[in-house]
Amino acid sequence: GQSTGENSDVYIRPVAMFKDPFRRGDNILVLCETYSPDDTAHPTNKRASCNKAMEACKDEHPWFGIEQEYTLFDYTGKNPYCWPKNGYPGPQGPYYCGVGADRVKGRKIVEAHYRACLYAGIKIAGSNGEVMPSQWEYQVGPCEGIEMGDHLWVSRYILCRVAEEFDAVVSFDPKPIPGDWNGAGCHTNISTLAMRQDGGMEHIIKAIEAIGKKHKEHIESYDPTGGADNKRRLTGLHETASIEKFNYGVAHRGASIRIPRQVAADGHGYFEDRRPSSNADPYSITNRIIKTICSLEE
Repeated sequence: GQSTGENSDVYIRPVAMFKDPFRRGDNILVLCETYSPDDTAHPTNKRASCNKAMEACKDEHPWFGIEQEYTLFDYTGKNPYCWPKNGYPGPQGPYYCGVGADRVKGRKIVEAHYRACLYAGIKIAGSNGEVMPSQWEYQVGPCEGIEMGDHLWVSRYILCRVAEEFDAVVSFDPKPIPGDWNGAGCHTNISTLAMRQDGGMEHIIKAIEAIGKKHKEHIESYDPTGGADNKRRLTGLHETASIEKFNYGVAHRGASIRIPRQVAADGHGYFEDRRPSSNADPYSITNRIIKTICSLEE
């Protein structure tokens, strides 16, 4: 976090280390928490409160997997990467998980990022082209507890560093291009030990219904502007639910929360909260979810 000019020192405390994929050798990347001069967590430090919630709920063994979507722009940060200079590409349809130079823009960046994350020790699990051209997704997890936020933040840092090498800018804006183009989210998959075991569907439904009762509180935690950014994305169109209401269903991409079909068939597993925005703080997302499903506010 950035300190104020009249009180310009912020304490930093190392909390996680990763191998440095850029300098390599014995070099490391160190993730730090930030603290104000009075030794309280800096306002931008969402990790501290998240870690308290994770410690309180550690016996539940919460696992998370986050699907980070983003959009690549050219070096100006204004024009989507490799889009026509004086127009738009063809309509959405052929780009999702696409292949071929006419459909895919920026794969070298994506592959370099993936390999850098593997080297660093990030629990990256996959990547794919998204619905809008020059839009991509990668997945991190499963991670238990506070590790989810640590790994996602460092993966974002690595992505922006890699993009520099290609004169590209990474946008985490949830609706970077207005109109009939998909936005970008940070779909969050959640399970506890009870959900992963036989009979887990009962615990999944219980958690989803508890989250539904706190829809407003979750929306406020799912982007850095208390929901204003996400309002441009969660319209009920383009594979999103409306920000105004909560619903869930099996294999339903237009729902607030999706239960995967295989989970419904098995009767245990996990669920996916599709509401978090691509620019959300993963500590805020996972903190809010844990507080709700573990009843930490009661």
